Amino acid sequence: MIIVTDLKNKKILIVDDEPDLRQMIENFLRKEGYFRIYLAGNCAEAIELCHSVKPDIAILDVMLPDEDGFSLLGRIRQFSIMPVLFLSARGEDEDRLIGLGLGADDYVVKPFLPRELTLRLTAILKRVYAPARRESLPIFDLINCTIDLESATVYKNGKEQPLTAKEHALLLKLYESKNRIITSDALCQAIWGDDAYGYENTLMVHIRRIREKIEANPSQPQSLLTVRGLGYKLIVKG
Repeated sequence: MIIVTDLKNKKILIVDDEPDLRQMIENFLRKEGYFRIYLAGNCAEAIELCHSVKPDIAILDVMLPDEDGFSLLGRIRQFSIMPVLFLSARGEDEDRLIGLGLGADDYVVKPFLPRELTLRLTAILKRVYAPARRESLPIFDLINCTIDLESATVYKNGKEQPLTAKEHALLLKLYESKNRIITSDALCQAIWGDDAYGYENTLMVHIRRIREKIEANPSQPQSLLTVRGLGYKLIVKG
């Protein structure tokens, strides 16, 4: 099992067009023990660093000079499934849901407390890189696809699709209650812990993205069903 201190070795990419803010974030992350930190002031620099140093996690600003952070995440997702934390002055619910819906792991609004950002970053790293697993994760069949939770991959119609960290965690929790109803509250608690209150809409965004990967017709799901007023049910074959 990976211990927490090993997470300090992870490579962190910070993308923000404000040099002072980039430096501030780097400084307090270094004080927390992180030392493999890379800085970019725009999307072009960020993409170059993603290819050259292959960061383990990225902190992305939404407002960037050459294109927005949402577009940048879309480009990153073409070749990497590393976790991403958005950091933005745009705190409207719509922006937050767009970011999370694109597969980001968290969304922090400026101004923020440095300690809060560090805690959120560390929580993502723990969840993605230091899961407490004693056994291999299952491979199982749904009506339209096969899911390999060990490699976080969906196999459908002869193609492979990677799962994001949030999608993987949700499918694992759903699989643990396969063919039975699991409440929305239980799913939110499993994914967001003590901060789960108010994440129902965010959960719906992630459920929709999972359906796009596992269902033949996401608008008429056969495997990941909504149980109105209660939660969800994952129908597993066999």
